[in-house]
Amino acid sequence: MPTALEAARKIDVSAVQTHNTYRDILELVEAARRYRFINVHTLPCWTKELAGLLKDLPDVFVGAPVGFPGGGHTTAVKLLEAERLLSDGVQEMDVVMNVGKFKNGDFNYVSDELKRVVRLAENRAVTKVIIELNCLTNGELMDACAIAVDSGADFLKTGTGWVKGGANVERIARLKELTRGNIKIKAAGGIRTKAEFEALLALGVERFGINAASAVDLVRQYA
Repeated sequence: MPTALEAARKIDVSAVQTHNTYRDILELVEAARRYRFINVHTLPCWTKELAGLLKDLPDVFVGAPVGFPGGGHTTAVKLLEAERLLSDGVQEMDVVMNVGKFKNGDFNYVSDELKRVVRLAENRAVTKVIIELNCLTNGELMDACAIAVDSGADFLKTGTGWVKGGANVERIARLKELTRGNIKIKAAGGIRTKAEFEALLALGVERFGINAASAVDLVRQYA
């Protein structure tokens, strides 16, 4: 069983909903300061402000998404967004895979796009590919995992949190089998309980995306 700090160092907290304001971000940063969550995630327009707020917390990283939440931006737009995030101080980028193109069988398009974004961020930021697990069939998981691994990203992330679905412990176990340790896994979306968190920890999941209220409650339980 992890300590409260060990749990917090595996959790990304975020304010990436349409209605989130600067006040929400301030509250999120304060929670990260108190509990030492490893990453704070905001929408791209707040990245520069977030970097300033976290400048005195070197162990709490600046996070933002690329192509969020649908992944259907053109490759050129994703690259432009990624470059702007890097210049604004992002340290971890969660890149939404083009799920529509993937499901259409356009694997070369999807793969090339992810490789280009990951290459742009190389040695500048940690990268995570969001495959949006709840949009994929079991039969599509192998190809999605292969593309994520081949992209060179640091993590495969299960979802944006914008698509309905639970913690998916059994399906994440399958992702672990398919990736064979060749990429780290970030479980995100629908993780609310200590039991789910510990089940995913037992699978070897390295990072978690959990809403702030649930993350604070979880860490307090370990305290």
